Amino acid sequence: MIRTVFAGFILACAATNAMAVGGDTDAPPKPTETTTVCTDGQIWDERTKTCVSPRESALDDAVLFAAAREFAHAGQLAAAETALAAARNPETSQFLTYRGFVARNRGNWPRAAARYHQALQRDPDNLLARSYYGQGLVAMGERDAAKAQLMEIRRRDGRGTWAYRALQMDLRGGGGGY
Repeated sequence: MIRTVFAGFILACAATNAMAVGGDTDAPPKPTETTTVCTDGQIWDERTKTCVSPRESALDDAVLFAAAREFAHAGQLAAAETALAAARNPETSQFLTYRGFVARNRGNWPRAAARYHQALQRDPDNLLARSYYGQGLVAMGERDAAKAQLMEIRRRDGRGTWAYRALQMDLRGGGGGY
């Protein structure tokens, strides 16, 4: 019985961490050559089939964002920051959301909150920014403000999304996200 409960707990934790960084899918970013071949924050360039520095490459923002997301999921926060900083248009809601994510996971709540606010100013329907912001609020003990973000996600038709479920789990004490 204990073994079954423990195995269930491990699977739940793995599923939670798998969902933690991403758009609105239940799947984690699949490891690519960026995290399996490249080192020191370099990013795999499909065109040249080599690892390149994000700052010295011709990679487009979509590739840089995917790499930042992959790095963040892998816990490589410095590499994620470098990829985010190399973007040509780093002030999009999507990039700001992950800047907030990285700051929060580095323990810099004021910077994280500022980035989430910027992301939401640019796109009030950014459910992931609302979820990550709410998760940070839970960690800061501001449960009512986090519940307001959860209700806002629901109001914006996000009830069935990972963003909603992750914040809801955090509010229930289940550690739904990062």
